[in-house]
Amino acid sequence: MIAILARMLHSVISQHADDAREAQEPDASRIALTWTGEPGRLEELTHGMLLDQAKRAAAALARLGVRAGDRVAVHLPLVPESVIATLACGRLDAIRTTLPVSLTVPELVARTRESDARVLITADAAFWDGAVRPVKPLLDHALARGTAAGGAPRRTVLVVNRCSRPVSWKPGRDLWWHEVLEGTAVNG
Repeated sequence: MIAILARMLHSVISQHADDAREAQEPDASRIALTWTGEPGRLEELTHGMLLDQAKRAAAALARLGVRAGDRVAVHLPLVPESVIATLACGRLDAIRTTLPVSLTVPELVARTRESDARVLITADAAFWDGAVRPVKPLLDHALARGTAAGGAPRRTVLVVNRCSRPVSWKPGRDLWWHEVLEGTAVNG
């Protein structure tokens, strides 16, 4: 169901961007997403920017081996990258699985095992209730427990830098979201 919604959302945003280009609005300049989050932080993405990021994310996921029907687990707070990940999954016909940031470690162990996701997308940390809360450390703990309890498939963890906090890092598994997207060429 999420994959269908993601494809529909991608189609609607693409159509708005195409309409904007036809009207000769540079870079499909209408605002598609306004996000207010961490103290003093406001982000606005136009239709063109949102589509560009979704294309980059889809290309990055494909480079990481995600294909139609594969699952991508998203463990993000309500941030623009969550929308971008949804659109990217829609472009690939991949299934976006949500791992709410409010889950406990035992719940994350079960959900990551059930998801069988090849790629997980998380954040270093997040602001809520006026404080910085860990996000990636909980996922790391859950993945370690899941591996100890019977192994897990080879996974890649994309980490969105939201709070610029030090995080533990597992070389060969963890990658920064922004670096992966920056290194991705976009075609059409």
